[in-house]
Amino acid sequence: MPIIELKNLVKRYGSFKVLHGINLKMVENEFTVFVGPSGCGKSTTLRMIAGLETVTAGDITINGNSIINLEPKSRDLAMVFQDYALYPHMNVAKNMSFALRLQRAPKAEIKQKVEAVAETLGLTDFLHRKPGELSGGQRQRVAIGRALIRDSGTFLFDEPLSNLDAKLRGKMRAELALMHQRVNKNMIYVTHDQIEAMTLADRIVVMHGGHIQQHGSPQELFNEPCNKFVAGFLGSPPMNFLDGDVISKNGVVCVEGDGFIVAVSDEKGKALNEQKSKQITIGVRPSDLTYSEEKQALSNFALRVVVSEYIGTQSVLLTKCFTQDVSVELKSDQILPKNKILNFTALADKVHLFDRVTEIAI
Repeated sequence: MPIIELKNLVKRYGSFKVLHGINLKMVENEFTVFVGPSGCGKSTTLRMIAGLETVTAGDITINGNSIINLEPKSRDLAMVFQDYALYPHMNVAKNMSFALRLQRAPKAEIKQKVEAVAETLGLTDFLHRKPGELSGGQRQRVAIGRALIRDSGTFLFDEPLSNLDAKLRGKMRAELALMHQRVNKNMIYVTHDQIEAMTLADRIVVMHGGHIQQHGSPQELFNEPCNKFVAGFLGSPPMNFLDGDVISKNGVVCVEGDGFIVAVSDEKGKALNEQKSKQITIGVRPSDLTYSEEKQALSNFALRVVVSEYIGTQSVLLTKCFTQDVSVELKSDQILPKNKILNFTALADKVHLFDRVTEIAI
């Protein structure tokens, strides 16, 4: 299977620079997900790999060989687009086998491949139907099947689930994960949905402003974000950020701000003592805040509950810490009064620290 590498990749449209020299190596049999807000350059990167966009500077290699001057059809890639792009007058079998028929592959080979891919994707009973007779999820599976049937070394997905409703997206995420296990191929996937990224990826590549902010496993990025942007982008509800100052209380390094004080771990305390600036932003995930009946001396968040959102087994509290918004995630059977200041606490090793100016993790 191919190893794809992006080397100092730059893309400009006139004077506007979309990508600022990104570098990344995607290894064999890896499900790589590019994620980030609209306009960050993730789809442009994917289209450059596919050959649908020209490279301004830098290089893209597959197994060490440059592909930037190759036509898309010569790159051993198959792509699934956001819209299904199916031929409405052809049935499922003909849509899936279109590329093979253009190559004049033997009919027996076409039939065998169509049946094998249809079985993998659960489309065996729909081969004679036309796209207009299928649901959105079924049409997306046909588009994926059309890519799979080419047996390319790498599959590219450009936000393939964004047109589906929430329930169907969840089902298709599971099907894509199972498909990756079955076909054992490289997959590069672009999405703005961090839940898709977290659930599908072997490796997540977080992009912002044409730069790669951080890449690694979902666990690495969630637990050890390199900066405030990555920390706030991954996780639902998103991480809370509060500004405070470094102090020492009872010999323990803490960060104190309006309405809160929180002790930090010994390791992070040493790092804070080495910082020139004592103005810090702390990050605490909503699930790491715990209700406490009594005020804690070294870890206390005084929060006024404004709204409680019931979402089944969990409830999300929208609160105020002095003037700053803070979300708290609790079990839904833990009912707390509204418009009353309550005490919450967080463990020291669950608190993330960021330089307030550079926003880099400490």
